[in-house]
Amino acid sequence: MAKYGMIVDIKKCIGCNACTIACKVEHNTPNEMHYTQVLEYEEGEFPNSKRTFLPALCNHCENPPCVPVCPTKASYTREDGIVLIDHDRCIGCGACILACPYDQRARVEDDRTVFHDGKTVFVNNANAAPPKGVAAKCDFCYHRVDHGDVPACVETCPTTARIFGEWDGAEKPLRELAAKYEAKGLLPEKGTEPNVLYIE
Repeated sequence: MAKYGMIVDIKKCIGCNACTIACKVEHNTPNEMHYTQVLEYEEGEFPNSKRTFLPALCNHCENPPCVPVCPTKASYTREDGIVLIDHDRCIGCGACILACPYDQRARVEDDRTVFHDGKTVFVNNANAAPPKGVAAKCDFCYHRVDHGDVPACVETCPTTARIFGEWDGAEKPLRELAAKYEAKGLLPEKGTEPNVLYIE
């Protein structure tokens, strides 16, 4: 079984937020909720300062702390490594939200969306907007991956800062790329073994 992951090249990210918008349209996420976002921070001191952009999303960890704390087993990991939330089983207790060291889960407080009827040309039953009260997060666009496509954020990135694929795939495996550029996961001290790595 293929194991999926993503590598993000921070040097290529220009902070355009095309990924954020593509994700929002793809999932019709509730107002004020983003499954991916671009964090910005400034390094150095004027006049020798620079702005750095850090695309953030669920890390789809090998050891996801959000999964074992879920009392209803709504949070689970597929065989291909994609961590998902079954919204029919989620009771909105927030245990998984607190457990995520990357702060990449949130409770749906407002189920209204940009598209008033809850539908877009992209939304189907697999990726319909989650109901009010449940936890929600990035799902690696599994509905696209299952059909051989890449996540919406990857497809729309104008600088190819995001690379999605199989860790040990026959064609351009991520593991080789990660080794070549010494890609690293965030918060290694947490022991989550994330499947989203960053090239600095």
